[in-house]
Amino acid sequence: MGFFSKLKETLTKTRTALVEKVTELVTGKPKIDAQVLQNLEDILITADFGPTVSEKIIDALKKRVNRGDNQTDRLKVMLKEILIELLPNSSIPSVHVVPYVIVVVGVNGSGKTTTIGKLANYYRNLNKSVLVAAGDTFRAAAIDQLEVWAKRANVNFLSTNEGADPASVAHDAVFSAISKKYDVVLIDTAGRLQAKKNLMAELEKVIRVIKKVLPNAPHEVLLVLDGTTGQNALSQVDIFGKHSGVTGLVVTKLDGTAKGGFVFAIREKFDLPIQWIGTGEKITDLEPFDPKAFVDAVLDEEQ
Repeated sequence: MGFFSKLKETLTKTRTALVEKVTELVTGKPKIDAQVLQNLEDILITADFGPTVSEKIIDALKKRVNRGDNQTDRLKVMLKEILIELLPNSSIPSVHVVPYVIVVVGVNGSGKTTTIGKLANYYRNLNKSVLVAAGDTFRAAAIDQLEVWAKRANVNFLSTNEGADPASVAHDAVFSAISKKYDVVLIDTAGRLQAKKNLMAELEKVIRVIKKVLPNAPHEVLLVLDGTTGQNALSQVDIFGKHSGVTGLVVTKLDGTAKGGFVFAIREKFDLPIQWIGTGEKITDLEPFDPKAFVDAVLDEEQ
């Protein structure tokens, strides 16, 4: 199965929540009127685009309708154009320095461990030497799970005992990467709940320690977001951004939800690129985020 096919499968529930309802909305109605637009806004909110983005989409449609572009058979085309405009292109940063340090953050259950394994596999396939560091030292299971993924990706793994200082693990990982000339370092962190101020302070400490070893690091801080959380993901972006300096987002688990519209809400509220999207459980099921492919998959378009 190709990437676009996997993406369409991943977004099935979101597409059903949007396309089928839009089709039902305009059936038997030749022109887009105020009632159609009102009902469409309700559909968008249900698909978790959020009130702000939904209103923005409707305002853009109103302008087109007022210019005479008001045929209902044009609605899907216009919607696609507007949605693509809401998702600026973003690219995966290149590994421009060695070692290239990536810290991965996110709440427990977001798919963080799986994502690290997939990222390790991605960079190894680019012929980069990769070191994965188990910085979530609060749970032995987290260390064990990450080691399994590191083995699957065929990359090196660094860990310590459960309960060790996470900042110490980060320090050792970066120091080892410098001395052994690793290209990429992926550092896991504990799945902190945003309300736990002491844990957020610890995350800040991890970042500080990394900078002491390598002043320009970390080069990326990736926040992994569980797609099933919908609008709740916005608060995670806000809190983690303040405490760790998030530079990019990874969206996972969209296959289990009809809330794919939250991707647009996040991109609207925060000036952060969505860099990766998870499309399944296999180690290869992680792809650079492609806005056009995403919109096409949401609207059931063929590429």
